[in-house]
Amino acid sequence: MSSHALLLVNRHARQGQKRYEEAINCLHQLGLKIITESTENPTQLGELIRHYQQEINLVIVGGGDGTLNAAVEAIVDTQLTLGILPLGTANDLARTLGIPNSIPQACEIIANGKLRRIDLGSVNGKYFFNVASLGLSVNITQQLTKEIKQRWGILAYAAIAFQVIWKSRPFSAEIQIHGESTLVKTVQIAVGNGRYYGGGMAIVHDAAIDDQRLDLYSLEIDHWWQIIPLLPAMREGKHINWPNVRALQGQEITVYTRKPHSINTDGEITTHTPATFRVIPQAITVLVPA
Repeated sequence: MSSHALLLVNRHARQGQKRYEEAINCLHQLGLKIITESTENPTQLGELIRHYQQEINLVIVGGGDGTLNAAVEAIVDTQLTLGILPLGTANDLARTLGIPNSIPQACEIIANGKLRRIDLGSVNGKYFFNVASLGLSVNITQQLTKEIKQRWGILAYAAIAFQVIWKSRPFSAEIQIHGESTLVKTVQIAVGNGRYYGGGMAIVHDAAIDDQRLDLYSLEIDHWWQIIPLLPAMREGKHINWPNVRALQGQEITVYTRKPHSINTDGEITTHTPATFRVIPQAITVLVPA
């Protein structure tokens, strides 16, 4: 891989500040010429990528899924190769791509890995790597503060989820796919592009980030306690086989609700219903294990 790279680190990521120097030293030892930039505001990542695009052909993003999502639009526009340093709490995109959380191992993949074209999801024009969802996950995101993630790490997802689940109430939605319309009463609709989300849960057991499809599930339970037996199956994406889970697949899906519902894309609330979800096949190039 060419050695001209821009390294962007979100210092608010769970390990961002602590692992920053280690990452720089490791990449230098592997022979990469690095331009380093760090920011406390992920919304500035796209501006930095566009500023340096003529000097580089590789963007290395250090952070979690939210940081990667903040950079994705500029990466699509510039078509620069993406290298990933998993420095966040969940690191679901890295998990999907087989990139370990170890900084030396992740740096080795950036220096000597192989190129892989991957799909992106899009909802109302907003890109996402992993999943876009409405319902329970939005409530979890709203309560999952940076302080809680910094303190509890991956356990924060489970702790907040249990607090949210027992307060959950079903809502009505209309799902349109393949020209057919389905009315549902649900507590969550999730539309996945990749495999993992929410700290290691699988959207569907056979989902892949380059399968050129979106995978939707709708969690249609009446009482909060009905989700408890589902949780182990959700780790492997096998919850879609349960009778109170609806599973659909397609390249374009539209969801309507009676009143606007917020939508969470890769851990950030970015848009709302009505929402049209699309898959963008082979949208960007990422470095993955050889």
